[in-house]
Amino acid sequence: MANEETQEAYKCDALVVGSGCAGLSAAVTAGHHGLKVLVVEKEPRFGGTTARSGGWLWIPGTSLAKAWGIEESPDQARTYLRHEAGNSFDAARVDAFLTEGPKAVDFFTTKTAVRFDMPLTFPDYHAEAPGGAQGGRSMVTRPFDGHELGEAIKNLGSPLPELTVFGMMLGSGKEIVHFMRATRSLTSAAYVAKRLSKHAIDVMRNGRGMTLTNGNALAGRLAKSAFDLKIPLWLNSPVRELIVENGVVRGAVIEREGRTIRVNAKRGVVLACGGFPHDVARRQKMFPHAPTGKEHYSPGPTGNTGDGLRLAESAGGRVEDSLPNAAAWVPVSGTTRKDGSKGVMPHFIDRAKPGVIAVMRDGKRFANEGNSYHDFVQEMIKAAKPGEEIAAFLLCDHQTLRKYGLGCVPPRPMPLGHHLKTGYLKRGATLSELAAQAGIDAKALEATVAAFNATAAEGRDPAFGKGSRAYNRYQGDALHGPNPCIAPIQHGPFYAIKMVIGDLGTYAGIRTDANARALDADGQPIAGLYAAGNDMASIMGGNYPGAGITLGPALTFGYIAGKHIAGAAREGTAA
Repeated sequence: MANEETQEAYKCDALVVGSGCAGLSAAVTAGHHGLKVLVVEKEPRFGGTTARSGGWLWIPGTSLAKAWGIEESPDQARTYLRHEAGNSFDAARVDAFLTEGPKAVDFFTTKTAVRFDMPLTFPDYHAEAPGGAQGGRSMVTRPFDGHELGEAIKNLGSPLPELTVFGMMLGSGKEIVHFMRATRSLTSAAYVAKRLSKHAIDVMRNGRGMTLTNGNALAGRLAKSAFDLKIPLWLNSPVRELIVENGVVRGAVIEREGRTIRVNAKRGVVLACGGFPHDVARRQKMFPHAPTGKEHYSPGPTGNTGDGLRLAESAGGRVEDSLPNAAAWVPVSGTTRKDGSKGVMPHFIDRAKPGVIAVMRDGKRFANEGNSYHDFVQEMIKAAKPGEEIAAFLLCDHQTLRKYGLGCVPPRPMPLGHHLKTGYLKRGATLSELAAQAGIDAKALEATVAAFNATAAEGRDPAFGKGSRAYNRYQGDALHGPNPCIAPIQHGPFYAIKMVIGDLGTYAGIRTDANARALDADGQPIAGLYAAGNDMASIMGGNYPGAGITLGPALTFGYIAGKHIAGAAREGTAA
């Protein structure tokens, strides 16, 4: 129960805690239905994990897919999600996602500033599985002009520095290809020069780039939509406790500008605080690879410390702890930035490139490097020896490094010196010398590379089948043949980067029903309490089916929560 001796009071219909995709989608939806909404964010900037994400959303059956002529029955996507989730499949919530997801996309793209683009082909991560698809499910947020946010642009969270070039966000897909081919294509070189020039001018005039892409564009577009509805967004305003009266959540106690404010939310509270990637105690409890909670490195905002989960538990909510994976895993490398600060680099696409392999300390390969990051980390865990640090090494030769880059290391003509000096990038004139630098078994590494090279020129990988899956090939080099993911590792010097385990968001969240209502120990809805985004237990059952499986449900269940809190029930359900 909240202490009623608070200094101030504020009244609204709906209180949303968190300003990422889930929170802002709930706020915009509720606001569109005429509710008085307040969004509070404990960090000094808005956007949460969304602002530094790739900005992709996985939602089957949308009008964007239909515009490509891709018509699929919800049964196909349901079959795929049932296969992916296994014993953790939640039929009611999956059905709500598949039904409401396309409606959410239509609502946001026709009623708000949000816009998406969908490539014709972006395969599911397990496209060959039952119900899998080669495209029509993953979409990316359309770039957004930051000037449209006015003065609020200064409060938008920054993209992850490790995923920028000179601080500039690169749009997913074609733009990345242009930057990789800038030294090999006049068209790409011209594109890159124009893009860099515009960015430089923006930085001089505004202190930051103004062409927002990826997750920064999604956070910016959603915020613009909220501001258009006159929805206030309080920054530096952490929630200290929920107000619960007779078992009903009625609001929350907020700290703001040194004051304590009792926010009375007539219709309820939506928790969208970003999960718990930086909650060391809960990581210790739920991440098997992190026995002390510290053996984990998240690129997510450091403010995502599980506030939403603790608030829900204080009101009788329960956290789902039975998923086979408590988070969306990604291999990451720890880097030192030029200002001396530490960074975390997620390895999304470099692993699939031709001429790149991964080994453990024993010098042996252990997985198909082109598979999804979530799958790859699970193979890392299986291959690790008991008691050893769970780490793998991504390695390649000089030609491959300069052509594609690796981790934080950019392709030519950018210099390598900083990364060699900090030790982020290990280099050896021979494989044996590289092994000594990185702490890898030298003889085993030489044997591994020799075995890989024996069939690499033919584009074959008998050991692990790199390039055999649609997703592998999508992330490889389409201009390289006969296999876009395979090339020999031949000409020194050779390079390696150490990878450890990180996440792209947590899966183990608050148990909810199909209307995003938090559930108590008996599985009954807690009146007035909702959860969405990474605060809500993932509907993916601990697996990672495709690009955008975090933001797709975040947008959808934020939309569902916003409608339900406004009394606009989903079809066939009671409000």
